[in-house]
Amino acid sequence: MSQTVATSSDWGRVQARPGFRTMVFAILLVLLVAAFIYGVGTGSIPLSPEQVLQGIFGPDDYEWHRVVWDIRLPRVLLAAMVGANLATSGVILQAIMGNPLADPGIIGVSSGAGLFGIIILLAFPSMYLMVPLFAFVGAMLACIVIYVLAWKGGIQPMRIILAGVAVSTLCGAGISAVMVLHADRLQNALLFMNGSLSMRGWGEVRTLWPYCLLALAAALFCVRRLDVIVLGDDVARSMGMNVQANRILLTAIAALLAASAVSAVGLLGFVGLIVPHIMRMILGTNHAFLVPGSILFGATLVMFSDTLARTLFSPIEIPVGIAMAVLGVPFFLFLLRRAM
Repeated sequence: MSQTVATSSDWGRVQARPGFRTMVFAILLVLLVAAFIYGVGTGSIPLSPEQVLQGIFGPDDYEWHRVVWDIRLPRVLLAAMVGANLATSGVILQAIMGNPLADPGIIGVSSGAGLFGIIILLAFPSMYLMVPLFAFVGAMLACIVIYVLAWKGGIQPMRIILAGVAVSTLCGAGISAVMVLHADRLQNALLFMNGSLSMRGWGEVRTLWPYCLLALAAALFCVRRLDVIVLGDDVARSMGMNVQANRILLTAIAALLAASAVSAVGLLGFVGLIVPHIMRMILGTNHAFLVPGSILFGATLVMFSDTLARTLFSPIEIPVGIAMAVLGVPFFLFLLRRAM
C-alpha cells in the first residue's frame, strides 16, 4: 500500500513539472498527424508521406489526387471526428455520473441513439439527413431514463451501471426488432450495429462536422463546470453551482457528441471508456487538460484502428467496431478488477 501511494505521489510530481503537459500535448499532436498520414497513405495502393501531402495539396491532375481526395481523406477525417466525439462524451459522462466506468456504449446512451438512428435508416431511408437529430433525441431519452432509474436520494455509481445495462438491453431488443421487420435492408443495419466506416465519404463528413464542432466547443467551454461537479453534489452546491441545471446541460452535450458519432458510423464501443482513463492517468484529473487530451487521443485511436481494420485482413475489411472491441474488452476488465 505504501509503495502504491509513493508511486502515485512520484507520478504526481512528474505531472507538476513545468512543461510536462506541453510535452504530452506535443506528443499527442505528433501521433495525430502520424495516424492521419498513415491512414491516408495505407491501402491497396500504398502512398508515401510525400505522395499523401501532394495528393492533398497538389494539383487536381496529380495521379493520386482522386485516390486521396475521393476515397481515403474523407474516411480518415470522419474517423477522427468520431473518435474525438466519443472520447469527449466519455469524459463528460464519467464526470457527471460520478462513475469511472461510464461510457456512451456501456450505459446505454449509444444504444438509445442507435435505436432511433436505425429506425430512420431502415424504416424511413428517405429521411437519412435527419439521422443525427433523431439519434440525439434517442440519446437524450436514454439519459433521462437512466437518471430516473438510478436516482434514489442521489446518484450512485452502481445504480448508474445497472440502469445503463437495463436501458442498453432494452434498446438492443428494439434494434433487433427493427432489423427483423426490415430484413430486406439488413446489410446497412449490420454495418451500423458493428460500427463501420466502410463506404463513408464526404457526405457523412459534411453531415457530421457541424455537430462535432458545436459539441466539442461546448465541452471545452464547460471544463470548469466538470471540475466542480466531480467534487460531488453537496460540495458543488456549496460553491454556488446549480447542480441539476449543469448536469442537464452537460448530459445534452455528451448525448449530442455520442449521437452524432453513432449517426455517422453506427455503434462503436469502448472509445469513451479507454481514452479518458488513459488521458487521466497521464494528464491528471484537471478537465482543462483532460478534455483536449481526450479529443486528440480519441481521434488518433479511431483513425489508427480503422486503418488496421481495413488493411489487416486485406482484401477483406472488418468493421472498426470489432477492432475497438478487441482493444477495449481487456482494458474494461482491467478497470473492473481495479474497481473491485
